[in-house]
Amino acid sequence: MSSKASVLVVEDDREINALVGAYAQLCGFEYRAALDGTTALNEASQRPPAAVVLDLMLPDLDGFEVCRRLRRDQRTHHTPIIILTALSDAKDRQLGRDCGADEYLTKPFDPDLLMKTLSEHVRREQA
Repeated sequence: MSSKASVLVVEDDREINALVGAYAQLCGFEYRAALDGTTALNEASQRPPAAVVLDLMLPDLDGFEVCRRLRRDQRTHHTPIIILTALSDAKDRQLGRDCGADEYLTKPFDPDLLMKTLSEHVRREQA
């Protein structure tokens, strides 16, 4: 098991998942991938990550539901959740806040902003 803080990337597009994971690794984090919500919840409960980057449009549970369940679980209640999605309207942003997300970033995303956001939230949580 790695001693590095891990980032769980929940994204069903394998290429985007790997790309986001590569940016997490550039920040010094261990990259863990989940391609659907059920896998993400299982992964997070077995070994809580330092942060979750969460897409909203997943093949099983939507990201809002994944976010709500992570917030209800004592093991992941305080884990920073960064939504990264193509859904950019105000209603979706509000739903993101309502389910407990710490940040709401939209695709196409700025890699520098993603890395800055990840680093800041993980540092804040570990402080």
